[in-house]
Amino acid sequence: MKLSDLQPGQSGQVVALNGLSVEVRKKLMVMGVLPATRVTVIRHAPMGDPLQIEVRGVSIAVRESIAAAIEVECGQ
Repeated sequence: MKLSDLQPGQSGQVVALNGLSVEVRKKLMVMGVLPATRVTVIRHAPMGDPLQIEVRGVSIAVRESIAAAIEVECGQ
């Protein structure tokens, strides 16, 4: 399942960061979006882009196109 498919309040564990440039992968990793890390979707912006997610206690905004490249394993 993709991170962009999760609804507000749902969480998942990052499995893979596929199809992203090296620069974007590095930025995500610095912000704590790493494989085996739990992320929670807080909300979607009114027009759908970006998403507000919480990872390791920090809230960040991620573009829809980037969230669609992050593979997660769904879980509550």
